[in-house]
Amino acid sequence: MKTLIKKLKTERELDLFIGNLLRWGVVLACAITLFGGVIYLYQHHGASMAHYKPIPDGQPFPGVEHYLRELGTLLPRMFAFDGAAIIQFGVCVLIATPILRVGCSIVGFLIEKDYLYVAITALVLCIILANMLLGLH
Repeated sequence: MKTLIKKLKTERELDLFIGNLLRWGVVLACAITLFGGVIYLYQHHGASMAHYKPIPDGQPFPGVEHYLRELGTLLPRMFAFDGAAIIQFGVCVLIATPILRVGCSIVGFLIEKDYLYVAITALVLCIILANMLLGLH
């Protein structure tokens, strides 16, 4: 950890690190989602279109299957090569990428000893996490 902090001493190096984090996070999310999409299409080859019909007017949207809504139930299905679970995990990685960027920004501001921005960025991170954890289902 100390080696990484020494390496990121300059603002330019920190910006490059955060840029690479965002870039590779998006690339990884796209690769996971593409892989899941291929598996999903293979698993549902020849399936009827009745599953994909539009919802009649006045009926609520049912949402996704329950196992796709929580990370604890998503991971076992993902390791069982369920295409929908792999796609959903790719979306989770895509959502986590900018959140990691905010966390890395806090570390960068701490290294620069810019405590006002540390407080503001920590508040933003707390708001994001609170909305994720306490949001309506």
